[in-house]
Amino acid sequence: MHRLRKIVIVLAVIAVLLIVVPLLIPVPPLADTVPAASLADADSEFVAAGGLVVHLKQAGAGEPVLLLLHGYGDALYTWDAVSAPLAELGRVVRYDRPAFGLTSRPLPGEWAEANPYATETQADLVVALLDGLGIERAVLVGNSAGGTIAALTAVQYPDRVQALVLVDAAIYAGGGTPPFARPLVQSPQLRRLGPLLARSFGDIGLAEAGKPDNIDNWDVAFWELVAASSSQEFGGSLAALPMPVLVVHGADDEIVPPAQSERLAAEISGATLAMLPECGHFPQKECPDALVAAMTPFLAELGR
Repeated sequence: MHRLRKIVIVLAVIAVLLIVVPLLIPVPPLADTVPAASLADADSEFVAAGGLVVHLKQAGAGEPVLLLLHGYGDALYTWDAVSAPLAELGRVVRYDRPAFGLTSRPLPGEWAEANPYATETQADLVVALLDGLGIERAVLVGNSAGGTIAALTAVQYPDRVQALVLVDAAIYAGGGTPPFARPLVQSPQLRRLGPLLARSFGDIGLAEAGKPDNIDNWDVAFWELVAASSSQEFGGSLAALPMPVLVVHGADDEIVPPAQSERLAAEISGATLAMLPECGHFPQKECPDALVAAMTPFLAELGR
């Protein structure tokens, strides 16, 4: 009985330390940061949508309108190699998703309604952005976690989506923080230490554009995205999508297995599957010509 009492006391002390100590660890502010807008390019545009100031770039004109959604740890620059050739087929709009690139990063307490970093809210942002640009319907082109947002938008707002192009999309796995881990990442302890963790492994998608990753509050926003992101259970909703769907996948993808896109194409009624040989998780960067070649006939069919 005496030994059990000691064990209980030790466990209680450990529990208190785990709760209290993280709240006492100092989190120094980021040094030498700059406003996102100060890193804008000559062709950058900023549009107010969904409570954010969204950074985007446009090319081309007419229809179809292609809205390009990048994945986790990326930014609109991931589409650099395909933007010009796709602009020959229609109007191309690419934007920085919340927590990445030059889109604004509200801090906790600064948003009045839904959390802008939440997966579900990002589907609402797509529609708000289309509204802000005066676009009635668009072809959503989503890579990786951007494919998750594109598919969710198509399910929730089918009348705003002309077609879907899902590029190595993280539909079945990898699209958000697992449910069992969300209470942990949303705890006061990790919300405090999260920005420190973000600084150790964070990537806000600007390195490939030759821009510094020292934007105001990028670390807090990164952790807010981690805490708010959730994997999506689409159930049978994908099978009932009414718009044309092209599923594209790099055959050498080591992040999202190609079998997942094969399953996805089989699940969506009428979907077309294009498997790109000798290409990995980011076809827009690794094999841009092959990606454009796969998309061209699919987009041509939309106008018939």
